[in-house]
Amino acid sequence: MRTVDAAGLAIGDDQPTRIMGVLNVSKESPYDPSVFDEPDEAAEYVDERLIDEGADIVDVGLESANKKFEVLDVEGELERLDTAVETMHSVSGDAVFSIETRYHEVAEAALDAGFDMVNDICGFADPEMPAVCRDYDVAVAKMASPPDLERPGAIEDVDDIYDGLAQNGLTDKTIVDPAFGGWSEAKTVEDDRETFDRLREFRGYGLPILVSINRKNFLRSLAGRDTDEALPVSLAATAMAIERGAHVVRTHDVAETVDAARIGDRFTPDRVRDTAAGVEELDVQTAGDASRHLDRLGADADPETTVTRVLEFTDLSGMEQDALASLATTVPGVEIASGEDGTLVFGTVAALRAVSRESDGELSARFGAALGGFE
Repeated sequence: MRTVDAAGLAIGDDQPTRIMGVLNVSKESPYDPSVFDEPDEAAEYVDERLIDEGADIVDVGLESANKKFEVLDVEGELERLDTAVETMHSVSGDAVFSIETRYHEVAEAALDAGFDMVNDICGFADPEMPAVCRDYDVAVAKMASPPDLERPGAIEDVDDIYDGLAQNGLTDKTIVDPAFGGWSEAKTVEDDRETFDRLREFRGYGLPILVSINRKNFLRSLAGRDTDEALPVSLAATAMAIERGAHVVRTHDVAETVDAARIGDRFTPDRVRDTAAGVEELDVQTAGDASRHLDRLGADADPETTVTRVLEFTDLSGMEQDALASLATTVPGVEIASGEDGTLVFGTVAALRAVSRESDGELSARFGAALGGFE
């Protein structure tokens, strides 16, 4: 996993989760507390509600990405950039400043004015964006999107979201964003939930991951909460997202999210990573996770041979126990441990499938029931 340097702020596996607070200079943005059009008021908000509460990064939005609003063109965003720049220079606290845009011209103007990084909500749909980020040697958050500057994040299928992140390449300082949220009429809360379920797969790019899940509908609808009541579900999901591989959390609720991130950081399992020795333990829990890393390396292997599972069987008949013991001697990668109250079967998913194919009767049905949950 590559560590990305964002103006001196290290982002990666060996670092604490970084918190990205949000400032909007777009009057149409839906979250009123973060919206300002006066630089002095905006700077006060950034200092007191973002930086002082623990934000490492301040992400400044020039327009709402809500699909019900018309998209600003380059000139429209540039007109608002002056407010963003004046705000940045009026802030007394220390943070990395990120400009949220879809246009390389706006990114370049913001970087010239002192911004530190870019948050591209259209994922390099503007093909000049990666060149600008490379030329300025800055970190860039890249949100998965179609090749259309008017449709940020409007991808539904998880595999398409993953593939969409490859659009127009990646820079050495890219941070990938799977694009949670209702970016299109077709995208459902179930699409977002599946993306969250499979978040660990996005580590397959070998780059840090940013998530923007604050008070999102795919979370609050599970608890039956409206936006104002959705903070607890956001915080629960934040800790889970960190355990699944997120490195940056974008939020309007900075202080609370800092606490959730501390919990996520503390209880994320340690993995071996020794860059000097050239070895890293990958976070692989499913065959899908493994397949992403195999694809990244151009390696050819069955991903189901990389993931081990443990099954417990109870009330096995003597005949079933004998059959299982016999199969364990003929199928590589399977181990059996029997006790008075049950039998444990250890093996890779591929090996367990092989045992299932070789078994019959009730034993076959038992394996079938277990392996159905591995899809």
